[in-house]
Amino acid sequence: MSTFRILAAAKAVSIAMIASPAIAAAAAPAPASTPAPQPPAGTYVLDKPHTSVTFRVSHMGFSRYTSRFAKIDGRLKFDPAHPTAMAVQATIDPKSLALNAPPAGFYDQLMGKSFFDAARFPAITFKSTKVQLTGRNTAKVTGDFTLHGVTKPVTLDVTYNGGYPPNAMDPGGARIGFSAHGVIKRSAFGMGFGVPAPGSTMGVGDDVEVMIETEFSSKATPPAPAPARK
Repeated sequence: MSTFRILAAAKAVSIAMIASPAIAAAAAPAPASTPAPQPPAGTYVLDKPHTSVTFRVSHMGFSRYTSRFAKIDGRLKFDPAHPTAMAVQATIDPKSLALNAPPAGFYDQLMGKSFFDAARFPAITFKSTKVQLTGRNTAKVTGDFTLHGVTKPVTLDVTYNGGYPPNAMDPGGARIGFSAHGVIKRSAFGMGFGVPAPGSTMGVGDDVEVMIETEFSSKATPPAPAPARK
């Protein structure tokens, strides 16, 4: 056998030896992934630093005026195995309305009788009555919504963003997060001041778009770290 053929054969053997582990790894079935640990069922409390309730309303058709509330509280009965049995209730302080560079007297006008009438109706509340699943992590949540002393059913489109069980990294214990969106007509709750006449945009829109970003935590004591091995 010529020297050239011997070298070529040796090279082929070397390539085969190098490639064999990679070929075997590619042919072998991928190991089954371990499911991520899930938050346990139980009663969760609103994590206020990670919660916002923002709303938008048409201002004369020129823009959607945007504002938010700063004081919100709530509780959630969470059960990932039975999502339709979940229940949530929340309370908003209307006086916590945060405004961007409000003109003089504007906040007082909104808290007055023409709008929130916060002295007579010091709380905005929502208490769920039904959860209807619409996808793997989405649902329509209907509840009794009370605004300006009037209670009517309102439905929110809710997305479950995930969560985790108690752990040493989070002093709040187990944690879960949601995003929600809905629209209400303020005139249906006795807040029809300034609604534009039919066919006009001169005024403040009747439809109020509500956006919610929120997290809940179990407030459980996180597990103690495992003792170091000696």
